[in-house]
Amino acid sequence: MSNPAHVIKTRLPEPPPSPDALLEVARAAVAEIKAVDVIDIDVRGRSSVCDFMVIASGTSSRHVKSIADEVVKHAKKLGCQPLGVEGEREAEWVLVDLGDVVVHVMLPRVREFYALERLWTVGDEPPAEDRGPRRDA
Repeated sequence: MSNPAHVIKTRLPEPPPSPDALLEVARAAVAEIKAVDVIDIDVRGRSSVCDFMVIASGTSSRHVKSIADEVVKHAKKLGCQPLGVEGEREAEWVLVDLGDVVVHVMLPRVREFYALERLWTVGDEPPAEDRGPRRDA
Protein backbone atom coordinates (compact mmCIF):
# COMPACT_ATOMS: atom_id res chain seq x y z
CA MET A 1 0.00 0.00 0.00
CA SER A 2 1.44 3.37 -0.94
CA ASN A 3 1.39 6.49 1.17
CA PRO A 4 -1.15 9.15 0.23
CA ALA A 5 0.25 12.18 -1.55
CA HIS A 6 0.87 15.28 0.51
CA VAL A 7 -1.77 17.79 -0.55
CA ILE A 8 -1.30 21.50 -0.07
CA LYS A 9 -4.47 23.53 -0.20
CA THR A 10 -3.70 26.53 -2.35
CA ARG A 11 -5.06 29.93 -1.56
CA LEU A 12 -4.31 33.11 -3.43
CA PRO A 13 -5.30 36.43 -1.94
CA GLU A 14 -7.72 38.62 -3.87
CA PRO A 15 -6.19 40.32 -5.80
CA PRO A 16 -3.18 38.00 -6.13
CA PRO A 17 0.28 39.51 -5.57
CA SER A 18 2.13 40.75 -8.62
CA PRO A 19 5.00 38.69 -10.03
CA ASP A 20 7.40 41.43 -8.87
CA ALA A 21 6.04 41.24 -5.30
CA LEU A 22 6.44 37.45 -5.30
CA LEU A 23 9.98 37.79 -6.65
CA GLU A 24 10.88 40.21 -3.84
CA VAL A 25 9.42 37.80 -1.27
CA ALA A 26 11.48 34.93 -2.70
CA ARG A 27 14.65 37.04 -2.75
CA ALA A 28 14.11 38.13 0.87
CA ALA A 29 13.47 34.56 2.02
CA VAL A 30 16.58 33.07 0.44
CA ALA A 31 18.71 35.96 1.69
CA GLU A 32 17.43 35.56 5.24
CA ILE A 33 18.60 31.94 5.42
CA LYS A 34 21.85 32.80 3.63
CA ALA A 35 21.41 30.84 0.43
CA VAL A 36 24.45 30.72 -1.82
CA ASP A 37 24.80 31.87 -5.46
CA VAL A 38 21.27 33.24 -5.77
CA ILE A 39 20.11 34.32 -9.21
CA ASP A 40 16.75 35.14 -10.67
CA ILE A 41 15.88 34.67 -14.31
CA ASP A 42 13.13 36.50 -16.18
CA VAL A 43 11.45 33.80 -18.26
CA ARG A 44 8.53 35.88 -19.52
CA GLY A 45 8.09 35.08 -23.20
CA ARG A 46 10.04 31.82 -22.84
CA SER A 47 7.76 29.92 -20.48
CA SER A 48 4.03 29.85 -19.95
CA VAL A 49 4.54 28.29 -16.52
CA CYS A 50 5.91 31.32 -14.67
CA ASP A 51 7.41 34.80 -15.10
CA PHE A 52 10.50 34.42 -12.91
CA MET A 53 12.69 31.60 -11.65
CA VAL A 54 14.86 31.98 -8.59
CA ILE A 55 17.73 29.52 -8.32
CA ALA A 56 19.73 29.21 -5.11
CA SER A 57 22.11 26.74 -3.51
CA GLY A 58 22.24 25.40 0.00
CA THR A 59 25.34 24.04 1.71
CA SER A 60 23.67 20.81 2.89
CA SER A 61 20.37 18.96 2.55
CA ARG A 62 19.22 20.50 5.80
CA HIS A 63 20.12 23.99 4.54
CA VAL A 64 18.28 23.36 1.25
CA LYS A 65 15.14 22.34 3.15
CA SER A 66 15.43 25.34 5.51
CA ILE A 67 15.70 27.75 2.58
CA ALA A 68 12.62 26.26 0.91
CA ASP A 69 10.71 26.38 4.21
CA GLU A 70 11.60 30.06 4.57
CA VAL A 71 10.29 30.78 1.06
CA VAL A 72 6.98 29.15 2.02
CA LYS A 73 6.87 31.11 5.29
CA HIS A 74 7.47 34.45 3.53
CA ALA A 75 4.86 33.65 0.87
CA LYS A 76 2.29 32.93 3.58
CA LYS A 77 3.04 36.33 5.17
CA LEU A 78 2.05 37.81 1.81
CA GLY A 79 -1.18 35.82 2.04
CA CYS A 80 -0.15 33.36 -0.65
CA GLN A 81 -0.05 29.59 -0.17
CA PRO A 82 2.45 27.90 -2.52
CA LEU A 83 0.84 25.95 -5.33
CA GLY A 84 3.22 23.10 -4.59
CA VAL A 85 6.45 22.08 -2.92
CA GLU A 86 8.42 19.14 -4.34
CA GLY A 87 11.57 17.35 -3.23
CA GLU A 88 11.45 18.03 0.50
CA ARG A 89 12.14 14.44 1.51
CA GLU A 90 15.52 14.12 -0.23
CA ALA A 91 16.23 17.87 -0.04
CA GLU A 92 18.79 17.79 -2.83
CA TRP A 93 16.55 19.90 -5.07
CA VAL A 94 13.44 21.49 -3.61
CA LEU A 95 11.06 23.34 -5.90
CA VAL A 96 8.62 25.88 -4.45
CA ASP A 97 5.89 26.92 -6.90
CA LEU A 98 4.49 30.35 -6.08
CA GLY A 99 2.62 30.63 -9.37
CA ASP A 100 4.32 33.48 -11.23
CA VAL A 101 7.60 32.70 -9.45
CA VAL A 102 9.18 29.26 -9.14
CA VAL A 103 12.02 28.86 -6.65
CA HIS A 104 14.61 26.10 -7.11
CA VAL A 105 16.85 25.38 -4.10
CA MET A 106 19.60 22.88 -4.84
CA LEU A 107 22.76 21.33 -3.54
CA PRO A 108 25.71 22.66 -5.58
CA ARG A 109 26.45 19.29 -7.26
CA VAL A 110 22.79 18.95 -8.34
CA ARG A 111 22.72 22.53 -9.58
CA GLU A 112 25.87 21.99 -11.60
CA PHE A 113 24.52 18.77 -13.11
CA TYR A 114 21.17 20.21 -14.24
CA ALA A 115 22.53 23.66 -15.17
CA LEU A 116 19.15 25.43 -15.14
CA GLU A 117 20.83 28.80 -15.58
CA ARG A 118 22.28 27.74 -18.93
CA LEU A 119 19.01 26.13 -19.98
CA TRP A 120 16.97 29.29 -19.36
CA THR A 121 19.51 31.86 -20.55
CA VAL A 122 20.41 30.28 -23.93
CA GLY A 123 20.22 33.00 -26.55
CA ASP A 124 20.62 35.88 -24.10
CA GLU A 125 24.13 36.66 -25.32
CA PRO A 126 24.80 37.83 -28.86
CA PRO A 127 26.64 35.37 -31.12
CA ALA A 128 30.44 35.41 -30.74
CA GLU A 129 30.94 37.23 -34.07
CA ASP A 130 28.74 40.13 -32.83
CA ARG A 131 30.73 40.67 -29.61
CA GLY A 132 33.59 42.44 -31.28
CA PRO A 133 37.07 41.49 -32.51
CA ARG A 134 38.78 38.42 -31.06
CA ARG A 135 42.29 38.60 -29.74
CA ASP A 136 43.60 35.15 -30.64
CA ALA A 137 46.94 36.23 -32.04
